[in-house]
Amino acid sequence: MIQESENRRDGAWRQPYTLESGQTQYHELGHVQLWVTLLDLEWQVRLRTLEAQGDPSAWTERVGHVLPSLDVPLQRFIRPENDGGTITFMPAVASLPTVIRPFQPMTIPAGGRCVIYVGTMVWMKVCVGPNETPLTEIPLSTPLMTWVGRNTMEGELCYSSSTFARLVLEAVPKRPWRAVTPVTIINRRSEPLLLERFSLPTPLLSLHQNDRAQLWTPGVTVECETDMNSASLRVDTTLLPAAGHCRKVGDAREKSSRGRLVRAFDRMFG
Repeated sequence: MIQESENRRDGAWRQPYTLESGQTQYHELGHVQLWVTLLDLEWQVRLRTLEAQGDPSAWTERVGHVLPSLDVPLQRFIRPENDGGTITFMPAVASLPTVIRPFQPMTIPAGGRCVIYVGTMVWMKVCVGPNETPLTEIPLSTPLMTWVGRNTMEGELCYSSSTFARLVLEAVPKRPWRAVTPVTIINRRSEPLLLERFSLPTPLLSLHQNDRAQLWTPGVTVECETDMNSASLRVDTTLLPAAGHCRKVGDAREKSSRGRLVRAFDRMFG
């Protein structure tokens, strides 16, 4: 386990850190600042979200005794028994589907196919003790909400994310707080398919980390037949070989079921 240090280090998923009473671990990743403090009888979590400036790429942490100003909101949690002063940070996929909107719509010709590499944000689960008891979940960027459905009565609330819909994997920025999902879209129709947005079934995806500390999910494959309603959506059982050697770091929030997939696709291009 990682012991006390005043030096700045790289943060890590599913790595137990050990704190002593009175110590604070400070994390900075993306546009989020996080302070976790261990006291004799409680854990304290402080979080501040910064305005987006630039495109940060690093996750750093350090352990010390410095707290932020009093205007940073504080959450207090009673310590579980025998937590050993250890804290672990677990990545988690979004709890709702994520509507992906390419900045520029794409057209897939009749009989054509493409693979789009989509990056989606993850949540951070703050867990303590050897049993990894969860204290709280933190979105690592401000989630935007949208409604997807035929009308205001039929549909579901989803997260919304804009993307460059990159077709080349090397062009996808790799960030510790975002997961890469390959989405294969197969157009089996006799006419072109205009792709303006689609709903990614985020809760059905598990999280995996490769040797370069990058997060990946299994791919999603969508096949469009002669009619949109006849399309099928499948979560792949394996990772893309380009992800490299990976270890699983987060379970899917929901188990895959045919009904869930059908409902997700009914509004996929809505």
